Amino acid sequence: MYSIMIVEDDPKIAQVLKSKLEQYSYEAFIANELKNIMDQFELIQPHILLLDINLPYFDGFYWCRQVRKNYNIPIIFISARDGEMDQVMAIENGGDDYITKPVQLELLVAKVRSQLRRAYGEYAITPTNSALVDDNLLSNTDGEIGKIEIEGMTLWLSRNELSYGQQLVDLTKNELLLAECFFTYYGEVVTRDKLLEALWDDVQFVDDNTLTVNMTRLRKKFAELGLPSAIETIRGLGYKLKLV
Repeated sequence: MYSIMIVEDDPKIAQVLKSKLEQYSYEAFIANELKNIMDQFELIQPHILLLDINLPYFDGFYWCRQVRKNYNIPIIFISARDGEMDQVMAIENGGDDYITKPVQLELLVAKVRSQLRRAYGEYAITPTNSALVDDNLLSNTDGEIGKIEIEGMTLWLSRNELSYGQQLVDLTKNELLLAECFFTYYGEVVTRDKLLEALWDDVQFVDDNTLTVNMTRLRKKFAELGLPSAIETIRGLGYKLKLV
């Protein structure tokens, strides 16, 4: 049974979310001490976090950053803020998805299910289900760490890391999914639709701006490795990863 932690300062909304998730056999917990969210998080060890932005003491962006220091679980923001910059900030601070209030409960369940499949289920990133990666690119180090190597760059699938030469950067879950897509289709044009599918199971739930934000973040990671032009925009078609 998957466990879900709900961080919401409106007890009525929190209870509605909890009841809906429990209808689908999820184990839902409501954070009852909003000053010490990490203490409760450590106790519950949830598989996914539902996080409001407007919270007492510290906002949701702060708590998202705290979780991201040690955990890579899916985080879905749920907020009455419907501005584009709020959604951009949510992603920039480590969130995976964003739902505006009033919450469409069936949409919430669909997004939760999608994130759980992506993180733990049939679409989880493991060496065995990266079917599109050529066998000679995928190897194991000490039987645990799956990696894809191309042109001197290594994408560490189970460590959420990207390395080139002596440089190493950490990737968020979304950055890792996009990077894996580029490595899989290395040298080919990757369409925006394909990248959207890499992030979410059903593209109808995806804000195209979310992809743009994640692409900007991934490009910054390549730049940190000394490859600022690694991802080339092919106007009208998509993007191409080219390291040499």
